[in-house]
Amino acid sequence: MDEDVLATLKLLIIGESGVGKSSLLLRFTDDTFDPELGATIGVDFKVKTLAVDGNRAKLAIWDTAGQERFRTLTPSYYRGSQGVILVYDVTRRETFTKLNHWLKELEVHRTQNDLVKMLVGNKMDKDDREVDRNEGLAFARKHSMLFIEASAKTRDGVACAFEELVEKILQTPGLWESERKTRGIALTEHPRQPAGHRCYCSLL
Repeated sequence: MDEDVLATLKLLIIGESGVGKSSLLLRFTDDTFDPELGATIGVDFKVKTLAVDGNRAKLAIWDTAGQERFRTLTPSYYRGSQGVILVYDVTRRETFTKLNHWLKELEVHRTQNDLVKMLVGNKMDKDDREVDRNEGLAFARKHSMLFIEASAKTRDGVACAFEELVEKILQTPGLWESERKTRGIALTEHPRQPAGHRCYCSLL
């Protein structure tokens, strides 16, 4: 069934409670949105196969709880991950200021030095924003992260966030080649497009 899958990738979604991590995951995997979705208890997990630049990757996506009481659960979930989506809520500045805390935790627990990071400013559909897009972009540049604003409610930017993250991981063979089964699949050659060409992400 997975003969045409180039790589199986482990992705994490981290950030403060209530920023919309689970909503982003559900929009991406099931194309659904539940405004009454409750907080994640512990860890949720979904699998989705994604085609990027002619290659198929199976994604194992871990959605972690943002509450402090579940923080002790997280170290094992960082292990072996190739990509992480760090989420904040553009309408809640405190979720943006806590990003440094999450980055520090990531640095402590990650096992891949070249792990790819994507910063997502969620809830861009709302009018009561407290964090300007340029602030998010500046933070992402400072920490060598990809960046996009998104809305799980309207779909804007959601698929792009995952697609660009996976594309960047696949461009870093050392991240995923050791995870492959040895069956001689070669990464398809494609002319490189300008960064962010398809989805207008800010890629660094």
